[in-house]
Amino acid sequence: MSSSIAREKPRYSSPGWKFLKEVSQVTGGTLLAVIMLTSAIVAGGLVGLAISFRNLPDVRVLRNYIPSETSYFYDINGKVLASIHGEANREVIPLNKISPELKRAVLAIEDSHFYSHNGINISSVGRASIVNWQRGAVAEGGSTLTMQLVKNIFLTQQRRFSRKVAEAVLAIRLEQILSKDQILEMYLNQVYWGHNTYGVETAAQSYFGKSAADLNLAEAAMMAGIIQAPQNYSPFVSMKTAKQRQETVLNRMRSLGWITAEEDEKARETKITLGKVRSFQRSSMPFVTNTAAQELEREYGLEAVQKGGLRVQTTVDSRMQQIAEETVAKWHKTIRSQGVRADQMALVSVDPRTQFIKALVGGVDYQKSEFNRATQARRQPGSSFKPFVYYTAFASGKFTPNSVINDTPVSYRIPGGIWTPKNYDDSFNGPMPVRRSLEVSRNIPAVKLGSAVGLNKVVETCRILGINSPMEPVPSLPLGAIGVTPLEMASAYATIANYGWQSKPTIIARVTDSSGNVILDNSPKPQLVLEPWAAATLTDVMKGVITSGTGTAAQIGRPAAGKTGTTSSERDIWFVGFVPQLATAVWVGNDNYQPVGKGATGGVFVAPIWRSFMSQALKNTPVENFRPPSQFDRPK
Repeated sequence: MSSSIAREKPRYSSPGWKFLKEVSQVTGGTLLAVIMLTSAIVAGGLVGLAISFRNLPDVRVLRNYIPSETSYFYDINGKVLASIHGEANREVIPLNKISPELKRAVLAIEDSHFYSHNGINISSVGRASIVNWQRGAVAEGGSTLTMQLVKNIFLTQQRRFSRKVAEAVLAIRLEQILSKDQILEMYLNQVYWGHNTYGVETAAQSYFGKSAADLNLAEAAMMAGIIQAPQNYSPFVSMKTAKQRQETVLNRMRSLGWITAEEDEKARETKITLGKVRSFQRSSMPFVTNTAAQELEREYGLEAVQKGGLRVQTTVDSRMQQIAEETVAKWHKTIRSQGVRADQMALVSVDPRTQFIKALVGGVDYQKSEFNRATQARRQPGSSFKPFVYYTAFASGKFTPNSVINDTPVSYRIPGGIWTPKNYDDSFNGPMPVRRSLEVSRNIPAVKLGSAVGLNKVVETCRILGINSPMEPVPSLPLGAIGVTPLEMASAYATIANYGWQSKPTIIARVTDSSGNVILDNSPKPQLVLEPWAAATLTDVMKGVITSGTGTAAQIGRPAAGKTGTTSSERDIWFVGFVPQLATAVWVGNDNYQPVGKGATGGVFVAPIWRSFMSQALKNTPVENFRPPSQFDRPK
């Protein structure tokens, strides 16, 4: 035998011999064992072989398998804002929501014997074995649709004989626990269709701009043809190649008798109208969707957002959000032209009745800077902090708007020396009503009020209002010597506007899974956290800021209350104000904390921005008056 082998040595370098040698090494047997194994596969003997694959995945987990899905974000009225996904952009749908034409087209080109085999197709495996023998490698797989499914879920994409055997084993096991329809549904929702698009529904929406349920035969044949090589057969890459592949699918359907000659001809002549690749689209309102995604991540984790197929209804009104974005872009240019050296701006609007965020802009240009100053930048609020001091004074029962406070020099001993507060213009007005001291934003009266009612009480008020920044009960606290976010300020003012009733501020109204099951319901659950008379009294005083104080540039032709804010170093300028239906905070400054310019104040430069936004945002909102303090019981 050895001499015979020697004489025929050239045959051992043939591709077929190398293939059998590889197979023999993989299985640890002789050439005869390989031939016998191949015969066993052809004969359908993989049930016995399955016993030796003890380390293969347990296909029973697929009974409860949930593929990763794309999460969608909507505005309060249901308008799609963005989709977020991890590695797979997918929307799962049931089999009865998939076009019959698409199901037939996929089965025709991928596995026409799907409903008659038990996981492997003997004739296909035999044909593939011959081709692989001739080429000396695994060139043709003979895979059934079930084998493709287990490969996509459980196995690597490497082409090796051992993997093909594993596919067959797992396919047989899977067919024993799931029905054919269940397998087909799972496959169509799992398969990759190109352009980072997974699953039939997302693919149909991307390729043709319609649901998978509505695909006609022409579209179905083209989509079915894409599966084998999406990078080559995608109509987005080459419509000519996609049409050629479509014809291949139609020919196969015709030869199987699954379509008539008339249907075939009509499909070939049907004009294909393409949709657009949706997988890589940016959010239409990125500050909104990113804020919502971060809120969800804190609660449920990143994987749930990227792969959980969530349907997230945000609280944001798209119309109002667009107005906010346009306002920020326009007024940033305007104030720069007026000499204000500010690179950034943020705007947040909150509904006082629900604490729903209605608009949120975290910067001038998201494409240049994704940092969200509305929720992440802690800046000094300056005099816009003073209302928290005045509320505390009114709630103490010791002060009313008509109480007199002395705007006269005062000093305080602090660690390291003596601190002497000053007014913005370095003047003193002597005795004055508490009301007027806030309207014209005098610093010394605010400091004296804070000291009189107790700075610890002021801190307590801030905590109740949701301001969580570190703060110490030091004499300078009433002048806003802490860091706050624009969202914190808008939310705090919203609670005042609602007479002390407060819900948890949120940008998410409701979250469901892809089947409509409610995961999160943020319906407002208001609690009374402030003394209503004090909140109403403060609102009445803050109306005067706009009618006759430092914020006259914020007048919008309806009852409104607010407060200007300017830090002593002019690094931050603000205007925060509200009507009964909407509270809005606007901040202007620089990320590097450089001053915005000498004489730049919230009343002069930011109040007009607030006015511009509010006038447009409230255009279709009825005018509503504030409730007067007399409607509430005064604390004793």
